[in-house]
Amino acid sequence: MRHPFTDKIDEILKKYFADDFEQIFKNSELLQYINIKTKSANRGSKSRSSFGNLYAIYVLLEDYISNGFDKKSGYSEFAGAKFSDLFKGHRELSFGAKLQNHALNHRMNEEFKKFFPTCEFTPIIRVVATNRYWFNENLINITANKQVFNISHAILEIVDAYVEVKRGSFEKFIDTCEKLKELEEEIIPKTSEFVLGLLAPNVDARVFEIVSFAILKFYYFDQTVFFGFDLDEIEEENLKLYKTGRTNANDGGIDFVMKPLGRFFQVTETTDVKKYFLDIDKLEKFPITFVVKSIASSELLLSNIRTNAEKQYSIKAVVDKYISCIEEIINIQELTIRFNKAVELGYLNDILSEIITQSKVEFNYEEYEDEDEDNEVAD
Repeated sequence: MRHPFTDKIDEILKKYFADDFEQIFKNSELLQYINIKTKSANRGSKSRSSFGNLYAIYVLLEDYISNGFDKKSGYSEFAGAKFSDLFKGHRELSFGAKLQNHALNHRMNEEFKKFFPTCEFTPIIRVVATNRYWFNENLINITANKQVFNISHAILEIVDAYVEVKRGSFEKFIDTCEKLKELEEEIIPKTSEFVLGLLAPNVDARVFEIVSFAILKFYYFDQTVFFGFDLDEIEEENLKLYKTGRTNANDGGIDFVMKPLGRFFQVTETTDVKKYFLDIDKLEKFPITFVVKSIASSELLLSNIRTNAEKQYSIKAVVDKYISCIEEIINIQELTIRFNKAVELGYLNDILSEIITQSKVEFNYEEYEDEDEDNEVAD
């Protein structure tokens, strides 16, 4: 596979290994894996970044180099890196402050095996009892043209280059949002087109969740209900949508909650019935609304969920109970309708502001602004 960032990988490998770089790439499953994981580099901020698995490789190779094993033998006798040190390093990397430990523990190995099923080496070696980690040295000492080359330094530089490209794309994304907020009303169609482009099926799932939240928050913003515990004290309250955690956090949580109705929303990009039913089970079969990153109609999505459920569960009563818990399915088309309604109500700039705020939180953008401020003080 070749893509625009492959040229950068070639450039870095050539700097380290001169005329041997092509053979090294050809003989290294690890470099080929990294090439696959960096294909989104030139696709802008809306595409998946894949930092988790790349950073799992990065921190282990940093530890490998810091202990001098890039220049000496004896790694097989090494006591291994501590999980706490690796995870701390993971979180200190750009965009890594909220990443979880899944990549270090199993996800990177599983994905690598999926891409290279015939490779005999497992990248990350882990002893659960001691919580110590190693990176498989067979994947970083590559034989090419009858010589052995250690590629650990080159890999760190490749990942650093990829992160810089993604950081630049994200900063451009934020800058575009900020500039669109400042434009006059006659440019509303252009701004709307930009926001709706963030709902495309191929955008990063985190961006889709952020934009969905911003749209729904202001779609419901002026809607009210009458609420109270006493007939004499019924009050009119606006519907308020809250984001409950990080996007794609795999923390078992629910994505949005609405006050005062106590309505729950879960964002997903799959039609796997097991995922839907798992979310329903989390809430002990309390009604839930699914926001689905799909252009398929809500009716078709629900029909497919039922069909797949009936294949897996032979008891109609069980299927009916789960299906009855799906309060609503909001697809891309419905999000577009609700976005247009919110724009009609004058909330376009508020939606953009919310996208900016949530994106900065999600991608840990504030840390860069703080660094800049610190540098200014130091000067």
